[in-house]
Amino acid sequence: VQLVESGGGSVQPGGSLRLSCIASGFTFSNYAMSWYRQAPGKERELVAAISGGGGTTQYVDSVKGRFTISRDNTKNTLTLRLDNLKPEDTAVYSCAKGTGFAVTRRYDYWGQGTQVTVSS
Repeated sequence: VQLVESGGGSVQPGGSLRLSCIASGFTFSNYAMSWYRQAPGKERELVAAISGGGGTTQYVDSVKGRFTISRDNTKNTLTLRLDNLKPEDTAVYSCAKGTGFAVTRRYDYWGQGTQVTVSS
């Protein structure tokens, strides 16, 4: 299993970013996927999750209405759109593979992560 993220960067508050995760080594459409983030000195946090077919999504309350998770099963790609970014969104964002098709809190593989920095 390999998960490779890209798309992080530095933006001002209110800005937007689009993160991508390319997956390989497993049947992508069979598994839920998620985005986690970890800020310095804080625990890793599950930000958004999506079922294997893409029909079910979940978000942590702090990002609802600002972040959008999606997937393209034809391209083995997971995406997180981040809008109206706030300084508290600053963290390393990683994608993770679920242990089954449905949205879950159980994940068994993570990517290396991509840094998102929100600062004026």
